[in-house]
Amino acid sequence: MDRIDGTIRDANEDDAHEIVALIAELADYEKLSHEAEATPELIRQHLFSPNPAAHVLMVESPEGEIAGMARWFTTFSTFLAQPGIWLEDLFVRPEFRGRGYGKALIEKLRTMTDGRVEWMVLDWNEPSIEFYESLGAKPVDGWTRYRWVMSND
Repeated sequence: MDRIDGTIRDANEDDAHEIVALIAELADYEKLSHEAEATPELIRQHLFSPNPAAHVLMVESPEGEIAGMARWFTTFSTFLAQPGIWLEDLFVRPEFRGRGYGKALIEKLRTMTDGRVEWMVLDWNEPSIEFYESLGAKPVDGWTRYRWVMSND
């Protein structure tokens, strides 16, 4: 793994407000702000409970500013019969891009499993697609994503 000018660390409860801010910035970038409902309370409840639903890696600049995050959770491959990692969100703030922070976050995840590291990318997000392909990652053909949302009706 390349060395970066900054620090990668596990997020903690004190980061809840910053995580919500990063989620809002990511939602804005992905043109999905209308879907962003994260609050610090929900982040604390679901990410920092005794049985967290997901985990967050934070990357800080040398000055201690939060530059970005990777939100992830473990998976299990039926066919490989081993755990892996699903990268739900990888986001580096625009002013910190080009410093290797995104690459360092994803490489850190790679070291955390012998299995797969998988994620999705919006089909219009050419900068991210180019970044992922520069790492050697490839799209998975032949699969269609489904979502079942429980309605309140």
